[in-house]
Amino acid sequence: MSDATPILHMLSPQKHMSPFDVNMAADAGYKVIVPYINVALEEVTPLVQDAIFSRPPDYGSHTGFFIGGKDAILALDMLEAARKAQVPPFHLSVLADPAGSFTTAAAMVACVERVLKFKFGRGWKGTKVAVFGATGVVGFASSIISALEGAEVQLVAHRGVDRVIKSAAVSKERFGVDLQAVAGETEEQKREILANAEVVFAAAAAGVQVISKEHKEIANNLLVVADVNAVPPAGVEGMDLFMNGEPLPGCNALGVGPLAIGDIKYKTEAGLFKQMIGAKEPLMLDFRHAFELARQLVA
Repeated sequence: MSDATPILHMLSPQKHMSPFDVNMAADAGYKVIVPYINVALEEVTPLVQDAIFSRPPDYGSHTGFFIGGKDAILALDMLEAARKAQVPPFHLSVLADPAGSFTTAAAMVACVERVLKFKFGRGWKGTKVAVFGATGVVGFASSIISALEGAEVQLVAHRGVDRVIKSAAVSKERFGVDLQAVAGETEEQKREILANAEVVFAAAAAGVQVISKEHKEIANNLLVVADVNAVPPAGVEGMDLFMNGEPLPGCNALGVGPLAIGDIKYKTEAGLFKQMIGAKEPLMLDFRHAFELARQLVA
């Protein structure tokens, strides 16, 4: 109903809810925004049912839940718990975007896809992708998105390969994708990875450089490099913040910088919030839906 106030309940398993996401939700049109912190998985069901049973069924499209935090698997589990907690015709919509990373990953993959298509006339199928920062949420989501599109993806471990082996196993179990876990702790290992990669996703922590000038010099097969790190030093040496398919200095590859990615990320998250407010049926949104929208935005 048009007179139903858009209300968003924001859940975080951590002690803070991201101010970034609160601002995004407000600007997208939510009029009442309530954060819940230190939320455990088993608490999602009663919270959702409190929300759906307090409003008429036709207000459901104006009631939303947002799932934050910094754990991709926990966020997806909370999303599934929220879905199962609904009792038709009482319903609401849910968006999982822990640390804003699902929408960031979707934007990065979509931006690189656009460069691959228009500069090289190719898509993801068979493209060799190396993901640096693979244990983070952006690295995790971008690896699965690109693998689902047919890319051959390596998860690069910079400190012990066990964690990326676990990520690869989880990705196979939950999404049916085959990701290769590789050690990238030594210069020799990193050089071998970069010598074979066609696309690099630099998704390491802010302020950490993973690709140097020397690395680029031996990366002869590289087509596109994307960097989500806007905090100096750049994750990829020589990457300009606004680069969006221009030549990356020091190699033959093209670069996609953090602010080009950030622009699409911002529009994607805002767009998903607006989809929730305007939905006639409940929406359950994760990084796959974010990628679908990001694709439309870059096109």
